[in-house]
Amino acid sequence: MRALAQYVMRGPLQAGGVAAVTTAVPLLFWIGAAVTGLVVLRLGIRQGLNIGLWALIPAIGWAVYGQDPTALAVLLQVMLMASIIRTTLSWERALLSGAFLAILTGLMLPVMYPALLNDLVQAGVEVYEQYNTEMARALGGELEQVIRDTMNASMAGTYFATAIGMTMLARSWQAGLYNPGGFRKEFHGLRLSPAVAVVCAITMVVGPIIGLNAILLAWAAGTPLVLAGLALVHGVFARKQWSGNWLAMFYVALVLLGPNLLMLLVVLAFVDSWLDIRGRIPAGPAE
Repeated sequence: MRALAQYVMRGPLQAGGVAAVTTAVPLLFWIGAAVTGLVVLRLGIRQGLNIGLWALIPAIGWAVYGQDPTALAVLLQVMLMASIIRTTLSWERALLSGAFLAILTGLMLPVMYPALLNDLVQAGVEVYEQYNTEMARALGGELEQVIRDTMNASMAGTYFATAIGMTMLARSWQAGLYNPGGFRKEFHGLRLSPAVAVVCAITMVVGPIIGLNAILLAWAAGTPLVLAGLALVHGVFARKQWSGNWLAMFYVALVLLGPNLLMLLVVLAFVDSWLDIRGRIPAGPAE
């Protein structure tokens, strides 16, 4: 991947070509988004937009003719978050902008892709009725709406999570080429401000009150908290100089425990925004 980043930074022809080809090829759209993000971060928003246009053409083609908005949604979010990091050096603001765009995406999907959502909802209803009859019977007439909200939120939330990953990949490419170790230090220090943490927490629970998709709001507002929680874990492990095996075990536990550990990360990130847990932990012997 480092060789790809070096090739991309040789010039606009190489960057635009890679961005366009990888976006056009199925399942490689993430590379095009990361390449565009790298150009934005390194060369600025104007240059990044020029390269982004190369990737936008096949992304729009997939969205319009292929009825698959994935590449377009991820590319736009990466361009937005990379631009904000470029201008403000703030991951917090980038994540907030991405969360806002994720909510907007979730609101637009039923309008722009009703047939796609209807097919997914129908498949979900059939699965529930066949394999989880008790739940289907308990929900009754609400089953379809619950599945619709879940599918809609899952799509928008997945696009957001993928965009964050590609923005981080672009930032790591930039650090690897021009500032070794810079991204590691930046990620370990990621911490939300108390005000932003409160806004995210309130947004996660306010959905039913204001009549919006509660699952969508939880995805959008919870993702920055989860990422801040992961940064806290990485930061603590680095500060204590613990072996990477422990970090690997943590991710294994994250896969096995799923929502329970994710909720713990959200709580830790919220507490850390007020108490700065990393700053209170003594450094390991190596420091």
